[in-house]
Amino acid sequence: MTTVIGVRFRHGGRMYYFNPGPYPLHKGDYVIVETSRGVEYGLVVTEPRLASDEDIVPPLRTVLRKATEQDQAAYSRNLAAEKDAFAICQQKIKDHELEMKLLDAEYTFDGRKILFYFTADGRVDFRDLVKDLATSFHTRIELRQIGVRDETRMGGGIGICGRPYCCHTFLSDFAPVSIKMAKDQNLSLNPTKISGTCGRLMCCLRYEESTYEELTKNLPSEGDSVETPSGVGEVLHVNVLRQLVKVGVAQDKGDVLIKEFPLDEIRIVRHKQRRQSTADDLDEGDRKELKQLEKATD
Repeated sequence: MTTVIGVRFRHGGRMYYFNPGPYPLHKGDYVIVETSRGVEYGLVVTEPRLASDEDIVPPLRTVLRKATEQDQAAYSRNLAAEKDAFAICQQKIKDHELEMKLLDAEYTFDGRKILFYFTADGRVDFRDLVKDLATSFHTRIELRQIGVRDETRMGGGIGICGRPYCCHTFLSDFAPVSIKMAKDQNLSLNPTKISGTCGRLMCCLRYEESTYEELTKNLPSEGDSVETPSGVGEVLHVNVLRQLVKVGVAQDKGDVLIKEFPLDEIRIVRHKQRRQSTADDLDEGDRKELKQLEKATD
């Protein structure tokens, strides 16, 4: 076990562990640390705690120092300089007639490198642009192409739930999201209702998936034939969270008794033949759009 703190940098919710060293650090403090990109200015987002070796991605670096007033002033100067760098780079992109969308400019804390983030539909040959920028700024230049999910993470905003985007606040990594997750949770397969601002399937579809998988393990599906205390009938609806099954049982006079039974009072007699696709009941346009959304989040 090792004592660590969580440090977050500028863009989005990705958090990295650092050894606090001899410094009495607390959540909300600013620190100077060394990363693969160089010396960085970061925010402590967790109190010091013990972490197992499995939770730590090596190498675990040690905090260089707690940020001073001079460090904070240098960081503020970098932020101001980034606005000018962004405007200059945007103009040079136009001059070089490149098909790319510039999103942000970021100085490393020590000022030895400027990173420019952009999106583009495909690969972009920006070698001449880099040379031009290096001549203008007399420092190292890095252009980094990112995807639409990272673009949304960087920009932030409010989701349809009324809360700030998960990716901008606490998500460390983008995990694959599938249409099956929406299907398992009985959500509408309308692409506009299960996709986020980034145009990809919502990350939050993963949050309860493991619970739904566990709860549906022994449940029948709609259309299955089950044996109940009132006779054999067809499953009409399944309440996953309450573990209740609504069954229609045919009566002698042609009537149908519709009743809800707890899971432990029924027994599956025959499974209804399943269709291969989880989106077969959608029109062709929605089906294609859903498949594209799913593929884009792998």
